[in-house]
Amino acid sequence: MDRPVLIQIVGTPVACAAGVKDTWRQLARWLAAQTSARFGDAVQVHYHDLFDPRCPPLPPQAQLPLVLINGQVFSTGRKINLSAIHAHLEKLGLKPSGR
Repeated sequence: MDRPVLIQIVGTPVACAAGVKDTWRQLARWLAAQTSARFGDAVQVHYHDLFDPRCPPLPPQAQLPLVLINGQVFSTGRKINLSAIHAHLEKLGLKPSGR
């Protein structure tokens, strides 16, 4: 592949009794680290807050968190699944880098 596969995660901070938590942003950072360790520079992970001006357009009926891979909906409103994302990347032809 000439260009890196782009994973975009759209979320928002969540208010709870303990205050505001930015769980999806933290999860996106973890996913980026895990994915980089497996696939190297062949994948880029970007997190967007829902109200960020650079947030990608949401498809109709989308729920958070939204995961897009190369602009296509991978999951919406479900747990972010690292294993499923890695399996999808391999179906796209990416090979583990063996770092």
